[in-house]
Amino acid sequence: MEHLFPAYNDPLFSVILIVVIALIISMLTYGWGLHKQQREAGNLVKFLDKFDASECSLDTSSMVFDMSLIKPLGLLAKAFENTGEYPKAINIYLYLIKNIAEESLRIELMERLGNTYLHAGFLERSRSIYLEILRKTPRNVQVLYELGIVYEIMHDYTQAREVLEPLRLLGEQTHSLGKFLEFSVLLEDKTLSIEMQISQLKQLLNDEPKLYRHVIKALLARETQSAWESMDMSRLKEVLDILWFLPNSQLDLDIIASNNALKTLYYIKGYLLEPIAKSAIFSLDLLATAKQNGFEEGELNFSYLCQKCKQSFPVSFRRCPSCMAIHSVKVEEYIAKKTTQTSYSLL
Repeated sequence: MEHLFPAYNDPLFSVILIVVIALIISMLTYGWGLHKQQREAGNLVKFLDKFDASECSLDTSSMVFDMSLIKPLGLLAKAFENTGEYPKAINIYLYLIKNIAEESLRIELMERLGNTYLHAGFLERSRSIYLEILRKTPRNVQVLYELGIVYEIMHDYTQAREVLEPLRLLGEQTHSLGKFLEFSVLLEDKTLSIEMQISQLKQLLNDEPKLYRHVIKALLARETQSAWESMDMSRLKEVLDILWFLPNSQLDLDIIASNNALKTLYYIKGYLLEPIAKSAIFSLDLLATAKQNGFEEGELNFSYLCQKCKQSFPVSFRRCPSCMAIHSVKVEEYIAKKTTQTSYSLL
């Protein structure tokens, strides 16, 4: 028997020992990997079970899962999301995530689920989904941006700013977003004096010209003179609606008198009486010409286009309600029939 196995001091013994140890380690590693994978799957199911979709009319509990269902159900969920039927979309995403084994596809569907919760207004659920994704894939740039949006909408600007740091480390340009958050914080800071707010608003405008429209609007709410001094006459189209609805008490006649577009606008509004020169803004010139010829039935109405997703909205926005982009609003004016104001009141 002693000749069947090499002696402990035989070099062959060392080789066999190393092979056996390697096999044992491989088996333990494989077993631990399976255990970890099963535990992760169980944790994910428990995590998703927290998101109740009982309000959805679609019954997926008795639906037999098949891989061929992934694409059509994904498209169906997206269609429900686009039409605002968020509970149905949420229920489908939950069903798919629980039944799909491929990790990358799960992550993609979880991100869609988080986006659906975000658009539906379930901010805490959306935040939980994004944090779970980042626990698995911490370098996911898109999810970091979306998590920052959730914090911003929740007015948790401290957390929103903290999200900027990993984005910077991942090579993202965050200057514009950082200034946008700084502007949002400034608007909600009730501890600053009016003078300090005006000073910081002007500084923000210098640091980030893309904030022009929002800063001008904020300055007009605080001090008219500072707003007019900060006005860029080459960018009047960006604030045309703000100027159109500006009350007579907030006009600066000296500045208005030096600009044809402003003179035309306030001639149409009835604040100036003398005829004016061409303004180079077609809709203003058309209304001014009509008024000079005795036709005063028209006025300007406005819509707001997101230049990123091309969606149009009836009210202005800082973030696009559809794609959540910043600095994407484009003011579009059009001529409409003047509406008659009434003195009816519910008070």
